[in-house]
Amino acid sequence: MPQYFKDKDEQVFEGLAILSGCSWSVLAEPVPQGSIHRLKIQKGACIPPHTHPDNEYVYVLSGKILTGQRECEQGCFWITPGGTLQGPHFAITDVEILTIRLGPMGKFW
Repeated sequence: MPQYFKDKDEQVFEGLAILSGCSWSVLAEPVPQGSIHRLKIQKGACIPPHTHPDNEYVYVLSGKILTGQRECEQGCFWITPGGTLQGPHFAITDVEILTIRLGPMGKFW
């Protein structure tokens, strides 16, 4: 398989019906139902508590987000093991994160 490139202007963001104030641009599907994606969260938006059946890796590209009881800013990285309850994620400012999810979306509360 040849290398695959997706320049910034090709990374189109789409709204997420299940998450108000959020939009994403899927960059790749590393495993079935998994994704590597950029997620934009508008200031004041909140992603409710949820789980994913597989590990998830998150890097904050810009902004400030409150996840659980921890404020995370640009450059912060975290790992959530599969099956672990996470969130809520509250956008203190406009936020953009890069997420690698190694399986299906999971369940939201």
